[in-house]
Amino acid sequence: MVGYSQILGLLALASVGQALQKSALPISELKKQVRGANQLSARDVDLQALYPEYNLSIPIDHFHNDSLYEPHSDDKFNLRYWFDAQYYKPGGPVIVLCAGETDAAERLPFLQKGIVYQLAKATNGLGVILEHRYYGSSIPTKDLSTESLRFLTTDQALADTAYFANNIKLAGLEDVDLSPKTTPWIAYGGSYAGAFVALLRKLYPDDYWGAISSSGVPEAIWDYYKYFEAAAVYGPSDCVEKTRKITDIVDKILIGKKGSKYVGQLKSIFGLPNVTHDGDFASAINGGIYGLQSLNWDPTQSSNGFFDYCDTVSSNELKYPKTESLRKSVNELIKVAGYEKEVDTLSTHVLNYVGYYAPSATGCEDEGQDECFGTYDAEFYSRDSISQSWRLWPYQYCTQWGYLQTGSGVPKNELPLISRTIDLEYSAVICREAFNLTKPANVDAINKYGGFNLSYPRLAFVDGEWDPWRAAGVHAIGLPERESTTAEPFILIDKAVHHWDENGLFPNETTAELPPAPVADAQKQEAIFVKKWVKEFQKKNGQCKKTKSA
Repeated sequence: MVGYSQILGLLALASVGQALQKSALPISELKKQVRGANQLSARDVDLQALYPEYNLSIPIDHFHNDSLYEPHSDDKFNLRYWFDAQYYKPGGPVIVLCAGETDAAERLPFLQKGIVYQLAKATNGLGVILEHRYYGSSIPTKDLSTESLRFLTTDQALADTAYFANNIKLAGLEDVDLSPKTTPWIAYGGSYAGAFVALLRKLYPDDYWGAISSSGVPEAIWDYYKYFEAAAVYGPSDCVEKTRKITDIVDKILIGKKGSKYVGQLKSIFGLPNVTHDGDFASAINGGIYGLQSLNWDPTQSSNGFFDYCDTVSSNELKYPKTESLRKSVNELIKVAGYEKEVDTLSTHVLNYVGYYAPSATGCEDEGQDECFGTYDAEFYSRDSISQSWRLWPYQYCTQWGYLQTGSGVPKNELPLISRTIDLEYSAVICREAFNLTKPANVDAINKYGGFNLSYPRLAFVDGEWDPWRAAGVHAIGLPERESTTAEPFILIDKAVHHWDENGLFPNETTAELPPAPVADAQKQEAIFVKKWVKEFQKKNGQCKKTKSA
């Protein structure tokens, strides 16, 4: 059975490297993100040997008139990138995958056989993986102190990306004019990078002819309690119901009986009597419902943890016989929480829930439980050397993006899927302790560009129906449906999760089932409309005859 720490390992940005991470990670998980603690996978190392890395010298500060960046800097830093020109023909586009909030080497599979490979091949284009400032080796400052991180804003990174298009000379193609005036530049990004390229298209339309926002989150949201909306709507109904009731029992004890013996009794049942803070305890027993984001159509990249969890908590049979000894204590807590009429129906489900998380407690035998599950450690948060890469995405969400996934934000007339003790105060501890930021993120700095209503010619939005991040994008449930056109494609992939269109397979890996038909269809549509965008550019610039054979 998958334990809490394993599930968080799937969700953590350092492990997945392809998605927005869970907020309020325990210190033990943040330590795994220290630069050098986690090495690249063998696959990524092999790809780095296949694709040489390059650097372009970029200004640290693009906005000398903005007081946000004082004291200003006139220095430059190296922005890392990779490219593949095997399909390039004169007049073809440059397809740039913006890597987002991770070491960009983790995006190289998409250059080899994923979306960048597919689009470059379809358009006689040139594929590029471009790293985001501060991530990987593209570090502009000597440390990651709060002062040094002042240049880590989306606006500065967008300006980097525009500068790159206007100044790059690729090895072996030095004599080729790839400037945006003569070459269509198309940006692709998934998740945060999906929102990033949408903003890029709107703010730098003369540099990027088009963009594809996959699972993009253009609406910055401080209290993102709707992260769990997808699980609630599309998850197995019995799993959702049981999780809500068990979570309510936990809250009726932690909140309703705070200070009583029942709080200690509850923590002891889970084998976590020494977790001091209630939010840390509640966070330690909610990983299963988070697992939906880790589902992928590509079996080499997927985790079935969400459905394993649901099968466990929904079962009417006792899955962990050793928990039978806890039944009397569990039944007492069910009654104390006000569910005395449902003791017989809930008891086994609660025991299965307890058993599911049992490995998390036993996995911390060599260290204190607060050290394993705690989010409070002033000394750790004070570390700001260049190796402390765990500071990067939290700084971005603490200052501009938000996305704190709370249980407290759920309306009072609904039962949440995670504890209400996981509130804004708890979720923002890293903002206060690591950066001395005590106010909510300035989400208006992002949402002023359109948020839910963001649109622009040759800006495509591609989302997954089951994606937990859908609620921060243009396909959010309840928003008006848009017409999908070549100029502004609007695609929702059936039963898909987080940027499923980004992955690809070699021809000999393709089967009748893989990629799934909805994914393959979305990728086909992307190739079609990008080719049309390229033709529009060629027509506008009088290049049609030159590239007709393409």
